[in-house]
Amino acid sequence: MSDIVVVGGGWAGCAAAIAAKKAGAAEVHLLERTDMLLGTGLVGGIMRNNGRFTATEEAYALGGGDLFDAVEETARHKNIEFPGHKHATLYDVARIEPVVRAKLVRAGVKVHLKSRIQSVVMDGSRIRAVVSDKGQVFAADAFVEATGSAGPQGNCLKYGNGCAMCILRCPTFGPRVSIAAQAGVTEIIGRKADGSFGAMSGSCKLHKESLSEELVRELNERGVAVVPIPAELRKQESLAIKACQQYALQDFAENVILLDTGHAKLMSPFYPLDKLRSIPGFANARYEDPYAGGVGNSIRYLALSPRDNALKVEGLDNLFCGGEKAGLLVGHTEAIVTGTLAGHNAVRQAVGASLLVLPATLAIGDAIAYVRAEMQTEAGLTLKYTFSGAKYFERMKAKGLYTTDVAAIRERVRATGLTGVFAIPVTTAALCAAQ
Repeated sequence: MSDIVVVGGGWAGCAAAIAAKKAGAAEVHLLERTDMLLGTGLVGGIMRNNGRFTATEEAYALGGGDLFDAVEETARHKNIEFPGHKHATLYDVARIEPVVRAKLVRAGVKVHLKSRIQSVVMDGSRIRAVVSDKGQVFAADAFVEATGSAGPQGNCLKYGNGCAMCILRCPTFGPRVSIAAQAGVTEIIGRKADGSFGAMSGSCKLHKESLSEELVRELNERGVAVVPIPAELRKQESLAIKACQQYALQDFAENVILLDTGHAKLMSPFYPLDKLRSIPGFANARYEDPYAGGVGNSIRYLALSPRDNALKVEGLDNLFCGGEKAGLLVGHTEAIVTGTLAGHNAVRQAVGASLLVLPATLAIGDAIAYVRAEMQTEAGLTLKYTFSGAKYFERMKAKGLYTTDVAAIRERVRATGLTGVFAIPVTTAALCAAQ
């Protein structure tokens, strides 16, 4: 039996912890520096749009659908459309975290909040333990890093508009620390189209109650509202700075697009409050505290780990990565599926089993391999990849990977021999059955 430590409690870290427990780890410790799980998932809310539907159903067929169940349980709207996106599910950002936390506890994961890891104990190229800023030592056989790629505050000042107090709350709980970097790995930095470092988070949050009654009614009933912006108030340049390039469409420059995730999710990295209040329906608009959505947003993709297609970090024997640490993958679905593979493979590594690489006949396997290859090029480092739009979604469609036919997706997984693999403990018998 093995012990696994997961650092970072966002979507990827939560997925990794559950996957490690299901794979048969004796103990799984999930360490999160703030007082809540899910990180950017606390202000996200969009699932199943475009190719994310396919990836979600692949995850279910592979035995890794636990966190997608949490999304279904807290969904405010299902099968909605907004510009460039179909069949989306919007979950309630106010309800999702307790539901996810309950699933972790039921799975047997030991959750440690306000546990900020700041250093590692090494034995050659192997991590023996991680150490918190309170001096707590967490030893394990293998580790998963899912700390994200945004922060600390100085990076948002250097590469963005300054610390705008985003959901990551670095001033309150301390900045992110990279485990891979602490272990001596040289990490990769993503770039914007103009070659500058990082990318800005793609949306900000308004108090729904601060909007006009008509807008609130439309959001509650339809889940989406599209409000034309007067030409003199449009922010065309904001499209180029977004991490979420699947939303960098002309419709998002010419309209205020709101999604109902409990908050009113405004699909722009930031919007000056005085200009926003000049648009009909927004006269009393207010950003959700403490987020300063009129000024800026978090700068992401500043600390990506070099990794193989099993999501093992290169240069280290027992560190795996998921979510944004695994590359220029954007979104909650992307975080969940990479976190799941990382957590599963951490157990395999700990018990001496061969690591699982998902085949390219699956969208998840193809995306993991494709993004790794793209990141070896200068041009690839300026792009962002997601199942829901932009370059990778076009690749999905060209390769015939995108479908909403659930039976066909299950058959695709069955043909690989990997049905339910993430739900099977990593024992000799199970490995034989899976392979």
